Amino acid sequence: MPLSALRRATVVTVTGLALLAPAAPALADSARPSATPLQGQVDALVRDLGVPGAVATVRDRDGRVESRTAGIGDLATGAPVPRDGAIRVGSNTKTFVAVAVLQLVGERRIELDRDLDHYLPGLVRGPGGDGRRITVRQLLGQTSGLPNYSKYLSDEIRPYRPAELLAIALAHPATSKPEDRTWAYSNTNYLLAGMLVEEVTGRPLGEELERRIIRPLGLRHTRFPAPGESTIAGPHLRGYYRDTPAEPFTDITDMDHSWAWAAGQLVSTPGELNRFFGALLRGELLAPRQLEQMRTSTSDASATFGPGARYGLGLVSRPLSCGGVSWGHGGSIPGYESRVGVTEHGRRAAAVAVNEQRGDAGREQLDRVVDAALCAQPR
Repeated sequence: MPLSALRRATVVTVTGLALLAPAAPALADSARPSATPLQGQVDALVRDLGVPGAVATVRDRDGRVESRTAGIGDLATGAPVPRDGAIRVGSNTKTFVAVAVLQLVGERRIELDRDLDHYLPGLVRGPGGDGRRITVRQLLGQTSGLPNYSKYLSDEIRPYRPAELLAIALAHPATSKPEDRTWAYSNTNYLLAGMLVEEVTGRPLGEELERRIIRPLGLRHTRFPAPGESTIAGPHLRGYYRDTPAEPFTDITDMDHSWAWAAGQLVSTPGELNRFFGALLRGELLAPRQLEQMRTSTSDASATFGPGARYGLGLVSRPLSCGGVSWGHGGSIPGYESRVGVTEHGRRAAAVAVNEQRGDAGREQLDRVVDAALCAQPR
């Protein structure tokens, strides 16, 4: 969504940022002198990026969890960042949706290399693409050539239905031909993946994610918002936006995010993201064949996710500085930036988030925190 749209939302503008963001008393977990290396990295996110607050949660191979916070979680009250507080996780949602689709593949209700039109007949027609030429695998792997609907959203902030978002995408030219299998990140792919889950199961996407993933893993703070639901329940970081560093922050936590839907609407915590991605890589959510497909059907995604990154079926691999790779995703959505990675067999996991959406430099710094946490101990 164009960020200028956020200025038209009904939100609260918070002043006094320069006084609040770097204040030492706001560092929830570093009041004592015994700050850990992770604490220093989280402090640096607030200091270097100028964000209100940051949180990181790491799970080691023995199951021990360390969660560290810095900065302000609510600028209106001055409350510190809650330990492992909830955030809008943006495109990390895509991995949840990919798992649901691949579970249906394992149940023989979907075929990865079947054309989309077989499941959603006549739905995808227009300048943006043709469902008779696009496969399910191409949706999950971002190689369909479908244009990114969020690039064309208007400045109006309102509830959106998936069909509306699809119509916006299909009115614009495709980015490539499906047969070229050119990788290009497009939220439209996961919009359709969500619609596919609903069509095959006959249930709302949120219910399927709850039934297949959230409830079995005991993710008590992870939720796919229902239509019209714009608030975050329980301890959470407020999300903020500003046009320039000189301007005060605007609280956009409760903005309607239905425009993100299957591409990015999920709410979770860093700790629960670790639990989800760890369980996925340990083989707890998918049969071996489907997990193998998720990890091996990859394309070069370095232009979007950094040097050496590859995109599988809703799962990103990145080289680790200590050797090997991490598996995860990342999320950028108005108000929040998050990154998560787990080691090869899900034994060690790290997730980090800040409560302001950042550009490339900010995402790179979050990636470095994840890398350092995963490399800090044997995998």
